[in-house]
Parts: sequence; C-alpha cells; structure tokens
Amino acid sequence: GDAWLLVEFGGDSTADANEQGRRLLDALERAGDKAQVGARLYQCGDWAIKEVWQIREGGCTHSKVPGEHPGWAGWEDTAVAPEKTGDYLRDFQRVVDEHGLRVASYFGHVGHGCLHTRLDFDFSTAEGVRNYRHFMEAAADLVTSYGGSLSGEHGDGHARAELLPKMFGPELVGAFREFKSVWDPDFKMNPGKVVDPDPLDAHLRMDPSYTSRPVKTEFAYPGDGGSFTNAAERCFGVGACRDQNAVMCPSYQVTLEEKHSTRGRARLLFEMMRTDSPLEDAFRNEEVKEALDLCLACKGCLHECPVRVDMATYKAEFLSHYYKGRVRPRQAYALGLIRWEAELAARAPRLANFLTHRQPFAALSKRAAGVAPQRQLPAFASRTFRQWFAGRSGLNGTGRARVLLWPDTFNDYFRPEVAIAATEVLESAGFHVVVPKGSLCCGRPLYDYGMLRLAKRLLHRVLEGLRDDIHAGTPVVALEPSCGAVFRNELVNMLPGNEDAKRLARQTHTLGEFLARHAERWHMPRLESKALVHFHCHQRATSDTDCDRSVLDRLGLDYEVLDTGCCGLAGSFGYEAGERYEVSIKAAERLLLPALRGASAHTLLMTDGFSCRTQIEHGSERSAMHLAQVLQMALQRGPAGPAIDPPERAYASEAGALASGRRP
Repeated sequence: GDAWLLVEFGGDSTADANEQGRRLLDALERAGDKAQVGARLYQCGDWAIKEVWQIREGGCTHSKVPGEHPGWAGWEDTAVAPEKTGDYLRDFQRVVDEHGLRVASYFGHVGHGCLHTRLDFDFSTAEGVRNYRHFMEAAADLVTSYGGSLSGEHGDGHARAELLPKMFGPELVGAFREFKSVWDPDFKMNPGKVVDPDPLDAHLRMDPSYTSRPVKTEFAYPGDGGSFTNAAERCFGVGACRDQNAVMCPSYQVTLEEKHSTRGRARLLFEMMRTDSPLEDAFRNEEVKEALDLCLACKGCLHECPVRVDMATYKAEFLSHYYKGRVRPRQAYALGLIRWEAELAARAPRLANFLTHRQPFAALSKRAAGVAPQRQLPAFASRTFRQWFAGRSGLNGTGRARVLLWPDTFNDYFRPEVAIAATEVLESAGFHVVVPKGSLCCGRPLYDYGMLRLAKRLLHRVLEGLRDDIHAGTPVVALEPSCGAVFRNELVNMLPGNEDAKRLARQTHTLGEFLARHAERWHMPRLESKALVHFHCHQRATSDTDCDRSVLDRLGLDYEVLDTGCCGLAGSFGYEAGERYEVSIKAAERLLLPALRGASAHTLLMTDGFSCRTQIEHGSERSAMHLAQVLQMALQRGPAGPAIDPPERAYASEAGALASGRRP
C-alpha cells in the first residue's frame, strides 16, 4: 500500500489488548470498501514489538531517493488536531507540488496529528536555497491556518525560529524577548534561537559553496553512489546512537562524549571532507583519528542507525589512508595478522602456548604485542579443526545435500570443538559437510587496522578457492558471526561488480539461519534447560536472528535473549592495553556481565561470537557455548543434558578431548 498505520493496544492482559484489536478489525470489515485498507492483527512478544516499531522509526531510513537529492529534515515535526490531519496532509502535498519538491518519506504520530517529513531540498544552488525559503514560509502559513504547531514535540532551533511570529504573533514573541532579557541581558546563551533568530537559510550544513575533497577509496560504497563523501553525509543528527539501551554506540555509552557517538564521528568525517574544512590534513588529521580510535567496529550503527551509517567501514577506510606509507602500531601486526601467526603456531602448539602462557614469557609476549596485561591470550588447540576433519572417515555424501562449513581462524586454530560440534550437528541433520581446500581467510581482523589492500587480496583468494561451490549454489555456514558479516557486507562493498561476490553473500548463512531454512524436516533433539542468549553485534547487524530463535524454540529451550548491547571485546579492540581495554571492560560491565553473574548455575550461557565468549570468560566465572555446541549437547546427552553445574564444565572436557584426538 501507500502507507502503514500502526495501532498499538494495551490492556490488563494480552487477551484484553487482543480483544481491542479484534474490535477494530471488525469495524474496518463493516466499513467495507469505504475503509480502503488491508488490516491484520499481530500478537507480539516484547522483542517483536520492538522490531515492529522499527518500521515506524525507519522513516529516516527511506529518506534518500536514489539518483536524486537526499531527503532533508527541513520541514519537520508539525502538528495539527488529529481530526484535521487528513485535510492538512492533502493541502501540504499541494504546497510540496507547487514548489517542485518530492516527499522522500512521511512518518509520525498520526493519532496525535504530529507529522515528520523528509524532502528533497536542493541546497547546492542559489535557486534551490531560495525555493527552500519560499516553501518553508508557505508551509508555515498552512499549518498555522489549521491552528497547528510548527513544533509538535521537539524544539524550534535555526530551522523554525524565524517562522515563530506566524504562530505566536509579534506581541507574544516580543514577550519572549523581554523574558529572555531579564535572565540573559547580553543574549549570550544560545543566541539566534527563538528570539532575534538568524535567518532560516543561514548556517546550512550544505549550501551552494559546498564542495568536497576528491578521494580514491578502497571500499566502493555502492549504496552511496560510489562516494565516501556521500557516505559521510548520511547522518542527519537524529541521535539514536546516544541511546543507553541500544547496541550502538558502546564507546559513547561508556564515555558519554559526543565525539565517540556515531553522530559525532560522522560529523567529523563530513567536516573533514569539505574542501574548506578547518580540519587540516584530511585523512591524516589527528582529531578525527582520536575520535575513531575508540570505535569498536561493532556494526551496531549499520543495524540501528535510522540512515544506516556504517562507521566500522568508515573507520577502516580512514585508517587505510592514515597509515598509507607509515608503520602501524605493533598491535596491528600482532593482532591483525593473527591468521598467519596461528598457522605458524599450529606447527608447534605446545611451544606457542608455553611462550604465551608461562611466565615470564607470557608477560613479555603481551608487552611486545601491546596486549593488556590483564588479558589472557587464547590458547592454540593441539589439533586444528581442519586437521581433525582431514583425519576422520566421515559419512558417505551420496544422496545428501552438500554444505560448506567455513573454518574461520578462531574455530579452526583456537576452538576447534565448535566446528567439530557443527559438523556433527549438520551431519545429524542429513547434510554432507565439506570444508574448503587449502588455507583461506576472510581477513576480518585486518579491517580493524585499515589493512584493506591485503584484505581485498584475501577476498579474491576466497572467491577463487570457492568458485565451484559458489557456482553450484552450495550453502556456506559461517560459525563466527564476524566472518559471515565480511561475506555479506565488506565483500560486496569492496567488489560490488563481482558476481561471485554477490552469490557468496547470498549463499552465506549462520548456523541458526541454515538450520531454520534448510533443515525444516530434521527431527531436532530436545534439550529441556534454561538458557541466556547473547547475540554477537555483527550477527544482529547482518543476519536474521529470528532464525536462531526458531531453532531454540524447536530445541525446546526455555531461553531469554539478552538486550545487553555489545560485549565490549570486539575482536582485537579489548585486547589492546590502555584506554581500549578500559572501555572494553566498562562496556561489558554496563549490562552483560551483571546479567550473566545473576544466572543460576544450571542455566546455559550461549553466544556464537568468539570475542563474546572470551569476554564472558574473562569477566565472569562462567563459559558460554556456541549454538553448535548446545545442539551437540542435546544430541549426545538427551533432553536432560549433563548432570553437572555449570553444564558447560562437563561438556568442555569432552569437547576438548575430542578436539585433541583423545577419547573422552
């Protein structure tokens, strides 16, 4: 349809609320064709209600019209009496048409007569700015003719202060001025707003004089016309990134400094790209780098920002330019090149673990790598997953659908028991499991340090190594959410014209997604246990977590999905000594770790992210399990699970023995 009207009912019980909804549906049905609507009643749990409301809050998301001017928030927040809303909207559309504009999106609180719009104002020409002024004046005349308000729920500011006399009249505005002069006789506090306002077409973020710096980027920015500048211009300043109960922005939630919010960082990048920018040296600017340093690259903004700002990508792009021709900090080599170090360590894992876990070598290793002394480095497995996979007989694949299990660095070299569990689960579900030939890596840690050219080479190798399976349409299961996010996000952003890249992005699944979509007929084992579930940030941003919920429902778990934001470790971020470690711990201590410490000993803790599991082990006395391990537990132990608290303790010893090649 042309519009969605979301009506929410409350009551003393779910039944009461649903009954009110049914009465509305009955009334609409009786109205017949007069209503001209298609209505449906949705009965939602708490998590679903939040997602439904994101449809309404996503009005900003649709504010850019591809190939045209972006939708701007110049005419925003008007309100009229609810019974006048229909007539007002029709007259408002007439004013829009008369000025040659287009509404990119309407959204608002229709029940209160409050309306938000995004319009394609042209601020790049003097004529466009004049048209903006004429439209604003005409629209103000319209809303006041309906006895409405220029500001239904927010402030006035530069955009509307000049128009206030149309609503209040000169006498009342004069009274405002007299009142302000009593408390602020020199008019020093917030000047140019409400009283003696600056012109509404002054202080425009973009005007006819605006030009941006040309730059050749590593990412292609296909959603922004191939322009990093356009990407930096996405932010409208809504401020959703300042929400203390969201995933984004974990660094802001800790420091409460605007420069550490997604909005603050986006604003700095926008200013940096102006040719007349006060920020010198552009991609070598230290102020911009300082603001980006505490970005965890959690991709929370990619999922939660109304206009889908992707600060993780912008940070990686910035660092690639900042360090061009320069030596990077030691952490970039010690942590960013972990894949190559893991391959080397796999040749002598006992020696590698001795040097990284026995004193004084452990302390020296961490100091050399720039790792926080409080952290314990992850231990290398005595046998990698790929070694285990190559050494087993496996199942006959005849008649079974083929699925490629992606052996990421972390579940191959450090926690092979996760990939082993996934293999057993997928085979139990009736699939023929294969792994890539040779050593392939998505390069996820490289993005954190701006090593984008090396990352791009690795992606080309992946496409070459998986070519046959990509062309055959073989599903790819990525156990580590960050690796799956690379295939779905970074891969197509770096290689937007590569058809194999697009295919791989479509064929990539988390384990939960794959089982929900491709194993509907599998008689899934039951596990009658309680569980707390924490979704990895990249999992929330790039995958369908409803699939994970579906699998957990089929499994029979009594589970709760925690709304606790980012774990704070974020790959290598929380390993680094100094401020990053401190921010990492504070982010975890805000919500996640207290929630887990309050869990009973027999409650399972679940998260798919290697970083998340590492942070939980570091900050609590518990260990969390991957979905694959929980499913394997159900297969091996039955509905009752292990008779020990916490349950992961018994399972870990069995999985560790299996990974090392010993009999449990």
